Amino acid sequence: MIRGPSKKERAVSIRLLLAERYRLIRQSLRVLLERERDIRVVAEAADGREALNLAMTHKPDLALVDLDTPNRDGVTTTKLIHGCVPDTRVLVLSADDDDAHIVEAVQAGAFGYILKDADTDDLLRCIRAAHRGEHLLSPYTPDHFARRALESVGQLSSAEGVPLSSLTDREREILACAAMGRTNKEIADQLCVSLDTVKTHLHHIYRKLSVNGRVEAVLTFLQAK
Repeated sequence: MIRGPSKKERAVSIRLLLAERYRLIRQSLRVLLERERDIRVVAEAADGREALNLAMTHKPDLALVDLDTPNRDGVTTTKLIHGCVPDTRVLVLSADDDDAHIVEAVQAGAFGYILKDADTDDLLRCIRAAHRGEHLLSPYTPDHFARRALESVGQLSSAEGVPLSSLTDREREILACAAMGRTNKEIADQLCVSLDTVKTHLHHIYRKLSVNGRVEAVLTFLQAK
């Protein structure tokens, strides 16, 4: 059962910035969110540049940023907001559930990742949990695996050695491409191999590094650089 806002939460207004390229979606989200007594939309942005400027002006608690923003993509916008307004937590909103985009968003500083096919209750739950600073266990955020991986970075850095030496040259090449946020299709095109070949190499990489998936493998790679 989805938990609604507590009395304490209703007393605290969550100041939120909306960054979405399509006006109809943006305005619909605003109407939806402002029906909640504990959420207040302080600004709307139609592109990445405007989103950063408004974030710096209003310093909202949360920024809901569409990955597909024009004039500056959502990942770059997330990185800039995270760096320039560190007290603003960024929730990335996307129609794409590709792990590569989750990697990019988390690396850029996103606190959570919400798919556009999430229902209203889950969206509200994610917003409130992010405002409380809670790590989410939701199919609409990367926290089920990415946050767990991020929290383990300290353990990785204290290890005597990250086992990248067990990877072949091709596997390291593929992992480097994944670390740059490229999708499996983009990696296959760049290396002139089939998509199945890329997937097979990734499977071998996960096994050799003893990780649970792409995000943890990329974080291991970045720690070892």
